[in-house]
Amino acid sequence: MSIENAASPESPLRHFHAVIPAGGVGTRLWPLSRAAAPKFLHDLTGSGSTLLRATYDRLEPLAGNRVLVVTGVAHRVAVCRQLPEVGDDELVLESEPKDSGAAIGLAAAILYRRDPDTIMGSFAADHVISPDNLFQETVREAIRTAAAGKIVTIGIKPTHPSTGFGYIRTGDLLNIDDAPNAHAVVEFVEKPSEDIAKKYLETGDYVWNAGMFVAPVALMLKHLEANQPVLFAGLEEIAEAWDTPERDEVTARVWPTLPKIAIDYAVAEPAAAAGDVAVVPGTFRWDDVGDFAAIGRLNNAGDVDEVTVLGEGARVFTENASGVVVSDTKRVIALIGIKDVVIVDTPDALLVTTKEHAQRVKGAVDALKASGDTDVL
Repeated sequence: MSIENAASPESPLRHFHAVIPAGGVGTRLWPLSRAAAPKFLHDLTGSGSTLLRATYDRLEPLAGNRVLVVTGVAHRVAVCRQLPEVGDDELVLESEPKDSGAAIGLAAAILYRRDPDTIMGSFAADHVISPDNLFQETVREAIRTAAAGKIVTIGIKPTHPSTGFGYIRTGDLLNIDDAPNAHAVVEFVEKPSEDIAKKYLETGDYVWNAGMFVAPVALMLKHLEANQPVLFAGLEEIAEAWDTPERDEVTARVWPTLPKIAIDYAVAEPAAAAGDVAVVPGTFRWDDVGDFAAIGRLNNAGDVDEVTVLGEGARVFTENASGVVVSDTKRVIALIGIKDVVIVDTPDALLVTTKEHAQRVKGAVDALKASGDTDVL
């Protein structure tokens, strides 16, 4: 089947369908986040909602019950417990992780077969965003831009020269009705050095790449077919069987054969080179909660002195100390005369590091995996 751009510009909000990819382990948040309980299943902000639940609630005013969740087979029970509104028709289960190209591509292929005029919006389950109304306003503008025939990425206006995020170089205004902030995308750039990041901020032409995409499913699939024909063919085969009794058999046979590639490389970057990508800058607060230092930035309500404390019933004593404590036990944790410490206490693993070295936790996970200590991963 050849894919054409079939998005209708009429009432684009009525064609919107949200997609929540809920994958990834979040190894830099070990030992709190693990393969069996990844970070999107946790409340990392002290809000009372898990990241997954908060993502769904943020999208519901835009999409209603049109929310497709893509997650691993192992997380089905936990996801359904947190999102009882999501039925089997809106739940896509991966037998093994295949990166975002396959996850988002399959969602697009399924939605295209149900309604070729669909405009999909992909929003990761593990991001922290506030306030919701600014986010929703930006997404509405992105939907209108997508209806004009663009793959739209939502960029975040940088607050500091981060070396941990990719960047998007913005071009000219597109002059799209009801989308006054939509710009052309000149290029996507990888995570920069600090000096280059400072230069990006000085120009005012760059925004952070938050990995959020809003696009006509037809245009998304057109670029996937052109740039990743093997992946496209496999996803088409699965999507064709999805709403039939053959779903499980076809998925089990085809999914393991699919190539692994991020949606950025499979679609966004080549589509940008073809002039088909736009960016709508968002002014809302955004963080991908990449490490425990981020948890310290995002949490204030549970502070004890200068220590951010997370965990129901956590017992923490501090004196002249600062940092982050996450406790999943009833053990008393006393911090005295220590600055910017990170302590994560779980029944079978204890992490002690500093905010400065929080990104290096992934290395500990890799080492444990290599040594065979997978029972704590």
